[in-house]
Order: sequence, then structure tokens, then C-alpha cells
Amino acid sequence: MQTRPIRFFHRGQIVEVADAAPTRTVLEWLREDRRCTGTKEGCAEGDCGACTVVLGKLDDAGALQLEPINACIRFLPTLDGMALFSVEDVATAGMPPGAGACLHPVQQALVQCHGSQCGFCTPGFVMSMWASYERHQGAGAPPTRQQLADELSGNLCRCTGYRPILDAGERMLEAPARRLDTAPVVAALQQLQADPPLAMTGPAGHFWAPRDVDSFATLREQQPQARVLAGSTDMGLWVTKQFRALPELLFIGRVDALKQVQQGADGSLLIGAAASLEDAWAALAARHPSLRELWLRFAALPLRRAGTMGGNVANGSPIGDAAPALMALGAELVLQRGAEVRRLRLEDFYLGYMRNALQPGEFLRAIAVPPPVPGEAVRAYKISKRFDCDISAVCGAFALRLQDGLVASARFVYGGMAAVVQRAAGAEAAVLGQPWTEATVHAAMAALAADFTPLSDMRASAEYRRQVAGNLLLRLWHETRPDAPLAAAAASVWHRGEHREVLA
Repeated sequence: MQTRPIRFFHRGQIVEVADAAPTRTVLEWLREDRRCTGTKEGCAEGDCGACTVVLGKLDDAGALQLEPINACIRFLPTLDGMALFSVEDVATAGMPPGAGACLHPVQQALVQCHGSQCGFCTPGFVMSMWASYERHQGAGAPPTRQQLADELSGNLCRCTGYRPILDAGERMLEAPARRLDTAPVVAALQQLQADPPLAMTGPAGHFWAPRDVDSFATLREQQPQARVLAGSTDMGLWVTKQFRALPELLFIGRVDALKQVQQGADGSLLIGAAASLEDAWAALAARHPSLRELWLRFAALPLRRAGTMGGNVANGSPIGDAAPALMALGAELVLQRGAEVRRLRLEDFYLGYMRNALQPGEFLRAIAVPPPVPGEAVRAYKISKRFDCDISAVCGAFALRLQDGLVASARFVYGGMAAVVQRAAGAEAAVLGQPWTEATVHAAMAALAADFTPLSDMRASAEYRRQVAGNLLLRLWHETRPDAPLAAAAASVWHRGEHREVLA
């Protein structure tokens, strides 16, 4: 691949960066190189949203799409071919050339509604609200208050409180419209599309961004030591928190064919390795509505738009929330090395803590989820200290099918209970072929003691995890028992009906 600088659109022009390290973050470049210091660093792990910026890219129809992302964990080379907007751009957005800066309706609404106190988090809120403003102005319909809350789920405020910020979100659309002039941005992005795939090779490291599956497979085989980078929602923390050197990165985010979520010939759902978490979860929830709660609680919206389900699975974290649900659904992984493709059950992929069955030069191409089984009940429950945007202490996912009152099949999967996400083999054996009664469930709960030996850590004690794991089985029974099963709303003290229908 031809070596060339990173090229993207920022502040009205295409900029080139030739000497950046592969892991230099967008936040570092903005503040230190570009002197755009409105963007702040808060947590350096993608949780607080103080660093929120907006990326612009062209959709399949050639229209500009805007997405808020966390600049603190996003690596600069991944911006190649895109547009970057920071808070400095908002005051001039939609203004005639030469007119200068003037408060945007988003900013004016925050002033009028007293939506800022210390102001540290405010630039991040402005960027998320600006992306929302552009999206809803384009759609011609104002968002509901709950939609605004969901769109701001990646932004935290510790002193103002969210009521006046949400008030501002509603008021921003009442002023005369002031839309971004997208024509020069679209023209620049069309020009950037003619660039060859990005390849950076130098003393600072190596970064490759192929654009088709064959090129990606070839590079992966040639560079087996390189790290495969997707949304950097996890790998970014290796750099910002652990200060790890990642000198060789192979970026999967430019391979459009791997971003697809589609139905296979056998009815299975094929989730490309580069498909966003948001797209993947939306497709899963469309087939299995009971997974909607897990989808909306997986992470903040900017993280779900940036991260990938393939990365979450390949990462192998024992507290990743995608693997339990996928394993309960009987998912297989499509793995590729060169031109060779094989399939492996997800439950056979994890060999130990952060170890997997990938061979040198092999990569995850897609996740294949079988079609829904008639009569099979699917449930997934997440237990965490904070209800939204938190890491699980325990995640339980279950697929259960009854026939003539007996358990015909059962897959009980837990995250946070062992070194890897795994099925509860003893609990499954305790229910198979048995009547689906409370006594049967208590036998399965007792069997969990042999299935798992959880650890105590900052999220939960081992004893708490054991008790919760059993309680989730009992909740499953209450929701699926043959006699008067409980509705999901009756089984959760956190039920928020309006919230759970927002993204339907």
C-alpha cells in the first residue's frame, strides 16, 4: 500500500497530518496541534463526554451524516477521509461567509435556560446537541424529551443538573433554523474518496486501513503481530490508562463490506465484524424484542455508534455484554485467514482469560446468529451498580424452549462469573427433560455453585454474584412459567415504558 499522510476536513479545509503516531488521539491533536482548546479532557476513557466532537461522513446516497464521538479515545488516523467538527465550529455553522461568529441556537438555548454552571462539560453537551439539532431539523420533527435524554446519554454533568440542559434541547429548535452548509463539506469528502487507502509507515509506527476484505485478509496474514483496531472504545483505554505502546495497527473500520448487517441464505443474521454496536443491537432486538433493554443499557450512544460488536466479542472480556446474549442465541463466528474461512461456535472461541482460538493471521469476519426458534423464550438481564452506561457485575442471558410442559432445550449463559463468558452446564443439565417448575429452577440454582467460582472485585463480591446469578434464573422462571407468567414490567423495578419504546 502507498504511504501517505492522514487527510480529513476540518475548519473549512482539508488538512494533512504526516507524522502522527498511530495512537495519537483526536483530542491530543485538537488541543496541542490545532490549538482548539474548547474540547476538554475529563475521564480519558469515553465515559464523561467532555471531549465530544462530531464526525461527518457520506452515507450510501452521498448525503452528510453527523455522529458525536469521544475524541479522547479516538485515534487520529481513523479520521482519514472524514470531516471533524469541534465546538469552535458551532458558532459559525450556518452563518454567511464573512459574517463572523454568532451564538448558534444550541448555544443560545443553553444560555437562556441556564444550562451551564462550571462550564467544563458544556462544550461536549453543545456538540451532542448540535448533532441532534442537525438531525431533527433535517427530519422536520422535534425530538421528544426522552429522545433528547438518550442522545445526551454520553454526556455527564456534575453541577448543573440535566433539567435545564433538556429544557435547552427543547428550546434550541424553537429559534429560526440555522443549518450547516453541507455543500463544501460534501465536496471535500468526495475529493477525499479518491485518495488511495491510508498506509502510514515510519518511526512513529505503522497504520494500515485497507478498504476491501481481500486486502484486509492479505495484510492480516502478512502482519499477524499487528493489532486489529475497530472503534477503539476498548483499545483506546490501553493507551490513555495503561500507557501501552501499540505501534502496529490494522484498521477494520474502512472495510465497508464488513460493516453490513444482513440476513443469510439460511435465515441467520450475519453481523459484519466492523458493524457498529448500535446497528448490530438494533438488528438483534428486531428479532428478539426482549433484548431491547440490554441494547439500550449496553453503553452511551456515542460508544455504541463508534464501537463494534465484533470487537466486543473478539476482545474476550468476561464482563462484555454482547457475548452472553450471542452465546445464548447459539451464535457462531465466521473466521478468516487469507482465503480460508471457517466457522466456530462462540462458546468454543474463548480458551481462558483474554485468550481465544484465533490462529496467527486470522481475523473475525462476521458473527452468524441463527434464526429465531419458534416457541423459544429469550431473556437477558444486566446487573450493575449504575443502571445506565455501566459495566456489568453479572450479565445473564437465557434461551429456553418447552415442549409438553418439559424443558426441551436450555442455554444459560453468564458474564462476570468466571474468567470467560460461559454456559452454566450444570444448571442446564438440571432442567433438561424436567417439568418447568419452581422446584426445577431451584435445582438449577443449586447447580450454579459447581458451574462458577466468581471473584470479588470493585463491582461486586463473589457471594453477591452467586446470589444474583441464582436470582436471575428465578426471574426467568417467573417470566416464562406455564401458569400466569409475569410480564417484563412486573419483574423489574426499573421499568420505564416510555424510555424502552423510544428507539422502536
